[in-house]
Amino acid sequence: MLASGGAAPPSAARPLRRPRLGFLGVGWIGRHRMEAIARSGAAEIAAVADPSAECLRAALETAPGARAAGTLDDLLALELEGIVVATPSALHAGQSVAALERGLAVFCQKPLGRSAAETRAVVDAARRADRLLAVDLSYRFTAGMQRLREAARRGDVGRVYAVDLVFHNAYGPDKPWFFDPALSGGGCVMDLGIHLVDLALWMLDFPAVEGVTSRLHAKGEPLETPTGRVEDYAVARLDLAGGTTVRLACSWNLPAGQDAVIGAEFYGTGGGLAFRNVNGSFYDFTAERFRGTARERLCAPPDEWGGRAAVAWTRRLAAGAGFDPEAERLVDVAEALDAIYGRGPAGWEGTCAS
Repeated sequence: MLASGGAAPPSAARPLRRPRLGFLGVGWIGRHRMEAIARSGAAEIAAVADPSAECLRAALETAPGARAAGTLDDLLALELEGIVVATPSALHAGQSVAALERGLAVFCQKPLGRSAAETRAVVDAARRADRLLAVDLSYRFTAGMQRLREAARRGDVGRVYAVDLVFHNAYGPDKPWFFDPALSGGGCVMDLGIHLVDLALWMLDFPAVEGVTSRLHAKGEPLETPTGRVEDYAVARLDLAGGTTVRLACSWNLPAGQDAVIGAEFYGTGGGLAFRNVNGSFYDFTAERFRGTARERLCAPPDEWGGRAAVAWTRRLAAGAGFDPEAERLVDVAEALDAIYGRGPAGWEGTCAS
């Protein structure tokens, strides 16, 4: 995974090839990523596996030359070079480690692990195997966030000292395992807040997180920690090295008056930058730069961004890329999430208010 969130240029010493990929989990998002990779032509869709006969049938219609595999072990027995994992969260870490230990590169849906410890185990496995590892942190790949990061890196808004982030989903997950913390690792923070934390740290080149405070709610009531319930509303503050303060809020089933409220705003000593969804959309975003009360539009819809992270990983794999040390940043994000949940390591300055 690149710090810039984009694809690396092909190496002259390693000519492009079409790696054979397997897809583990081809529900809506797994099939969408498979379709994006297929359209790119960057890889061969060699095999798919899913316990749902309906999902499997739909995937094979998209990739009629692919082989149907029953399990992960069946996929790992094939001659593949990479695997795309889109299964329930509790399975991500174990399945990714198994694939990496068999010499396959891995592209996994978020979260890579339900905790920093699980995430660390996967990153360490990728390092040992020298295999490319990436996670579908897809908002990095929107045209809007790419433009904002370029502007921040140029110093267009001076030193960024305040970040406001929001992801309110007026709906909620439709699978029961999302509501079991043992299976999901957490509620709306793990599902939605992971994108917000990643965007903040990625935008600022991953400064150290020095302190975290948070408050979690379920059905309008503050949650004690630890708890057997998951949160459906959360607010948190992250204090970063260099003095930047990050505030975030995320939720499921919030009466937001529209399908979703999604935004990432960055305020600096010389101006501001904003990434915001349009009319409640989950997919359409604008990016703007602010100077006092004036604003400049940097980009607007349409933008077909959903599969770009998967395609970027595939193209890097085709170019012969092995382990990328930037995968360590996945652990940074996971540690911040642990702190929001009040389960940071000893000595961490995070607190979860009850």
